[in-house]
Amino acid sequence: MFNIGDVIKLKRDIPEEKLKAGDLGTIVEILQEEPVAVYEVEFCNDKGETITTLSIKEKDMQLFYTA
Repeated sequence: MFNIGDVIKLKRDIPEEKLKAGDLGTIVEILQEEPVAVYEVEFCNDKGETITTLSIKEKDMQLFYTA
């Protein structure tokens, strides 16, 4: 289980959002814990501007840095 503020790394591409496996995002909300954990994740560009915010299942990401 991840926590709000954790930085995650995508495990798969999400082409419709122009995100690639390995891109980093920050968990901003825990949407659902059971039966499948789902998190709201914010992705930013190099300037710190939000690119997109997506709902992502836990299986599609891995912990990069814990808050």
